[in-house]
Amino acid sequence: MMKSWLVCFVFTVTVLTTLATQNQPTAEKNNQVVLKYLGTAGWEISDGTMTILIDPYLSRINGPPPPGGHPMPGDVRRAFRWDDVATPDIATIDSHIQRADFVLVTHTHYDHVLDVPHIALKTGAAVIGTESTENVMRAYGVPEEKLITVRGGEDYQFGSFSLKVIPSIHSPLDHKRYFSSATAPAGMKAPLTLEQIHPEGGTLAYLIRFHGHQILAFGGMNYIEREVAGLEPDVALIGAGVSRKEIYDYSGRLMRDLHYPAIVLPTHWDNFLAPYSASQQPALEALQSFVQEIVAASPKTKVIVPKYFEAIPLETVAK
Repeated sequence: MMKSWLVCFVFTVTVLTTLATQNQPTAEKNNQVVLKYLGTAGWEISDGTMTILIDPYLSRINGPPPPGGHPMPGDVRRAFRWDDVATPDIATIDSHIQRADFVLVTHTHYDHVLDVPHIALKTGAAVIGTESTENVMRAYGVPEEKLITVRGGEDYQFGSFSLKVIPSIHSPLDHKRYFSSATAPAGMKAPLTLEQIHPEGGTLAYLIRFHGHQILAFGGMNYIEREVAGLEPDVALIGAGVSRKEIYDYSGRLMRDLHYPAIVLPTHWDNFLAPYSASQQPALEALQSFVQEIVAASPKTKVIVPKYFEAIPLETVAK
């Protein structure tokens, strides 16, 4: 949950965030996979026909900070407390999300799940997540047939893509003092407070196999090594927040376990308490150490520092 503030750092790394407008082929015609960063741990992955969202949180409310975190200085927006009704920014969501077929939720903290009920009801997307996540969806009336409850270990085929659900673990917040066994209970009825939609409920990662690509997505700054060892994603969305520094050899172990993926995209790096219009320069500066860690552990890996909503097209894999 806790975010580090990133560094747009061009090291011996190639930062590729301007490719979106450069002669991009039509995804519908050649099955090209395109990723877009939505901020926080949120991503859109699409081939132009199938759209998969991961932890889509666009409201960026002035909400309670994570343990050890602080609100953005000078923010004049309404400050949400834990006992306030969880109110998403519908206008911002609708301006960026027009369609979705599946929504993958890594855990049930508000900066991952707040916007999901509206997105699911608007688009008719199926929501994949833990029982905690699905209980939040039920509270908002998302139809039962659109809920796919998982616990980790599942490996499912969904038409043009397949999905391996990976047991994971949450970021070590508050100097390793974070622990939560709380789960959003069944039987809740909307509207819910921020506290009601915030129980972690367990944490998952996802391996998405899509048109020859394997995209591994984390929702925080931690992982269970035995669960990811031996995976070979060509694209890894890796939590780059400062809490990763509480974990032994975080980047080095992960790069070795994943057999040195071709592309790493930092995720959950920005200040999610700040609106999109705010400067993320402190976050960008804080990301420098993460970029350096990846470069040191995997010199041939491209680190692509994403910009909000800019397309990152992947090379089409020959059949």
